Amino acid sequence: MTPADVVLRPVTEADLDLFEVEFATETGTGPWQWFGFTPTHGLRRRFADTGLLDADGGVLSVAADGVTAGRVEWFPAAWGRPATSTCWTIAAGLRAAYRGRGIGTAAQRQLAEYLFLHTRAERVQAFTDVSNVAEQRALEKAGFEREGIIRSGQWRQGEWHDQVLYSILRRPARGGSTA
Repeated sequence: MTPADVVLRPVTEADLDLFEVEFATETGTGPWQWFGFTPTHGLRRRFADTGLLDADGGVLSVAADGVTAGRVEWFPAAWGRPATSTCWTIAAGLRAAYRGRGIGTAAQRQLAEYLFLHTRAERVQAFTDVSNVAEQRALEKAGFEREGIIRSGQWRQGEWHDQVLYSILRRPARGGSTA
């Protein structure tokens, strides 16, 4: 699979049907994205209202060779006052059959590029479980840099889990830490 074979596109109603089936269980989401059963009507309502694209973030489908392989999303996070310190946090979810083929790497790289082209974001960040080595490698291959560990940052499956924080900047850092 080459990056040219992976494209991001707006979510369709058929994609929603697929996501509901594919991501409804731990087997479908994978162990690091399973947060229990959740209602689907909220996502469908947002789709009806905004197409899952608005100023507060969005969801795009990931297509590989023309087939829906999963989705990427982005939402705001702030490292200070939201008016001056907001960045985007991204997340990706691929259908089980499409994992481990470089699709997530290409999709996350494309999403960061999209956000830099179409928003004023200086920073795009992502995080993953410390034991999710495949996602850490995907983020690094997509150009993200590892920043550190967020201790007990995520409640999942009855316990707290440490997360690894990654980011990519619109342009190289000006001043501050380079580590």
